[in-house]
Amino acid sequence: MDKRGHGRHTGEMEASLATGPRSPATAKAGPPSGPEAPAPAALPAPELSVVVPAYNERENLVPLFAELRQALAAVGLSYEIVAVDDGSRDGTAEWLVREGRRDASVVPVLLAANRGQSAALAAGLRRARGAVIVTLDADLQNDPADLPRLLAALEGADVVSGVRQERQDDWRRRLSSRIANAVRRRVLGDTITDIGCSFKAYRREALDGVPLFVGAHRFLPALCLFRGARVTEVPLAHRPRRHGVSKYGVANRLGRGLYDLIGVRWLRSRMLDYREKPPAERD
Repeated sequence: MDKRGHGRHTGEMEASLATGPRSPATAKAGPPSGPEAPAPAALPAPELSVVVPAYNERENLVPLFAELRQALAAVGLSYEIVAVDDGSRDGTAEWLVREGRRDASVVPVLLAANRGQSAALAAGLRRARGAVIVTLDADLQNDPADLPRLLAALEGADVVSGVRQERQDDWRRRLSSRIANAVRRRVLGDTITDIGCSFKAYRREALDGVPLFVGAHRFLPALCLFRGARVTEVPLAHRPRRHGVSKYGVANRLGRGLYDLIGVRWLRSRMLDYREKPPAERD
């Protein structure tokens, strides 16, 4: 999941999220019909939501889901996989729909057209129902086996941001990423080492109300930090891309990211920061 078309809408995460996956029983039998059929009971929210944006990643989906399910089994939490297709043209959407019919824990979200990584991420976050939300690209460069490490670090934090170790990218991408991270930290004053690593974990409350906009996927941990969230980092494995091609180049990774800094710096200066006192502390 990399380069996208430009999105045209901005907004905030909604506290009330859409209905998630079906239960296995509902998926097989279907709800009763007729004018007196009872309304279906709301399904309990899972403990963990994994949001996976994908753009033309059809060849990566089978191995990705196999590795992801293995990692999810290891952590032992109830979960859903919210998989967002960002207007792919290679069969990604069709595969996700079939997988959602086969597995009730898979929630396909299909965008009508390619709207960019930030829009796809926002759509996935809006549908996610878990108390913990993990984000992960579909390109297989991050190893889902690192999921337990992310969740362990979240025990003492609100946001965990991955730091790619021994990056398996060409020198141009590594250089542009290094420059963009350094400039961002200098301009915004945040402490995030590797904002481009998509493998991150959030407590739900850290994301509630965070403004989302075109380019927000590059700054999400920093925006949480600016609102007082406890942010920590963990080193993660990084792998070469197996299938497909990267959609980012120096121009759209470095140039567009630096351009977005202007807006994010203004946003930080205007963000509300307040906390209510418990009743016992009020005058």
